[in-house]
Amino acid sequence: MSFILNTLSDPRLVSQLKDGKVGIMPSDTIYGLMCRAGDEQAVARLYKLKAREHKPGTVISANIDQLIELGVKARYLKAVEQFWPNAISIEIPHSITYLSQSTGRQAFRIINGPAELLGVLQKTGPLLTSSANQPGQPPANTIDEARQYFGDTIDFYTNGGDLSGHKPSTLIRIIDDAVEVLRPGAVTIDESTGRVI
Repeated sequence: MSFILNTLSDPRLVSQLKDGKVGIMPSDTIYGLMCRAGDEQAVARLYKLKAREHKPGTVISANIDQLIELGVKARYLKAVEQFWPNAISIEIPHSITYLSQSTGRQAFRIINGPAELLGVLQKTGPLLTSSANQPGQPPANTIDEARQYFGDTIDFYTNGGDLSGHKPSTLIRIIDDAVEVLRPGAVTIDESTGRVI
């Protein structure tokens, strides 16, 4: 039976994540199904819940050092750090196969608040997140909508209110210094200059 937490500041949230649990939380953008990115079993369960294969989720983090500790090469992160912290997810190559679903690349994001989520990340390390919905369905804007998708198949729900109108992160990749926007989102980027507008 899953339970509801009313705030990201509830200490049980960090305990749940450290214990390998999977649940719904508000991110810096929209609600996400989340678990610790460094927990291979939790990651496998999250992907199974979302019925995802060869379509890895996004890893969010408090800072670049956490991603380096996770196993992402510093040179790839340093090349894009000017975009962070921000609601910009950047596709980066890496060799953590259980996390990337053997695709060799994945989106990463250093968040810019809220402070409560940064506090969680500082205690748990990077989190894997995937939008709170089932394939082909719209992302949940409230935990009530999320419960309709996942019911008691997950461990907890964290209430962040109604996030209607919030956009997902902007997803980009950089090839030969050129910025390609893969998914428009919360931050607008000029592809011709690679700059945030």
